[in-house]
Amino acid sequence: MTPGKRKVAVVGVSLSDCGRVDDVTPYALHAQAARRALADAGMDRSLVDGFASAGLGTLPPVEVAEYLGLRPTWVDSTAVGGATWEVMAAHAADAIAAGHAEAVLLVYGSTARADIKAGRRTGTLSFGARGPLQFEVPYGHTLIAKYAMAARRHMYEYGTTLEQLASVAVQARANAALNPEAMFRDPITVDDVLSGPMIADPFTKLHCCIRSDGGAAVLLAAEEYVRDCRTPPVWVLGTGEHVSHTTMSEWPDFTVSPAAVSGRIAFERAGVRPDEIDVAEIYDAFTYMTLVTLEDLGFCAKGEGGAFVEKGRLLVRGGELPVNTDGGGLSAQHPGMRGLFLLVEAVRQLRGEAAGRQARRPDGELPRLAVASGTGGWFCSSGTVVLGR
Repeated sequence: MTPGKRKVAVVGVSLSDCGRVDDVTPYALHAQAARRALADAGMDRSLVDGFASAGLGTLPPVEVAEYLGLRPTWVDSTAVGGATWEVMAAHAADAIAAGHAEAVLLVYGSTARADIKAGRRTGTLSFGARGPLQFEVPYGHTLIAKYAMAARRHMYEYGTTLEQLASVAVQARANAALNPEAMFRDPITVDDVLSGPMIADPFTKLHCCIRSDGGAAVLLAAEEYVRDCRTPPVWVLGTGEHVSHTTMSEWPDFTVSPAAVSGRIAFERAGVRPDEIDVAEIYDAFTYMTLVTLEDLGFCAKGEGGAFVEKGRLLVRGGELPVNTDGGGLSAQHPGMRGLFLLVEAVRQLRGEAAGRQARRPDGELPRLAVASGTGGWFCSSGTVVLGR
């Protein structure tokens, strides 16, 4: 944080009902998550003067704010895919630090799974064929195919194996088994991942995130509000954001994600090193995302992600760096732009509220530092937030 500016803390976090939610609208999930976050903080709704939302409605922040009964004087509707919420958190923290807002509420909700089951949308939602995308759409580039191509390049370049990628899914499921709110908790093996139906080579079904319903909310506030909040503060220590490409032909290196830039900036601003981080929450729509983001955040060298993940380092129980402690998008929940869920879980871990999946430092103490890193599009954007207590 820049000297002379106010410190900013996360004072409230929550999830709405998640998993299989067939009988509510996404607006209702927004409201449920927002009410729970305010209750978590012990803060009255009237104190919220900033609001951030994306992904719902014709005018996303306006419609959702109206539904929630808010009349904010600071708004953000940044939409950069899964990284949206880390980028929004960065913007909100800057606004609060500068005195442009006092308390900012970030809210997301989606009935992605229920909508497909009810026939309100399809599972192959198109991103369109205008602008730069027109040069790739004729060749059948789906979102998952783009991630699969990137994974194959990493395998070619560095010898990363299918078994190493599969181990990411296995460890995510092991963490989910400790989380009673996770959608899938039954153990899986590397063989289970490798023998599943092929979705986009090299990804089989279990290499890919699940599809769920659900919502989340995060409330940030200026330091002077902290003493009146119900929960201990989790401080925003540093943030970074970066966008790199939208067409695959403009991506210089398929083995490097935009987290290489956003992470470096966030760690520099926070004044901490990757090896000081106790818990990492990383966007994992596909197993390769976890592996390459760990490299790009500096937890291991470029090309060494495969060896890093195969040693069980990502596990809550016995792992050197617990990653996606709730089970992540691969096993816990993934209702679309999942970045806000990363922030919720990071805060719960730092506050010691993760119950059976609570991570611990080697000395048995609670985590002191956490990082949440979201990725959007097909490695098009990244937002990274370093948090501490």
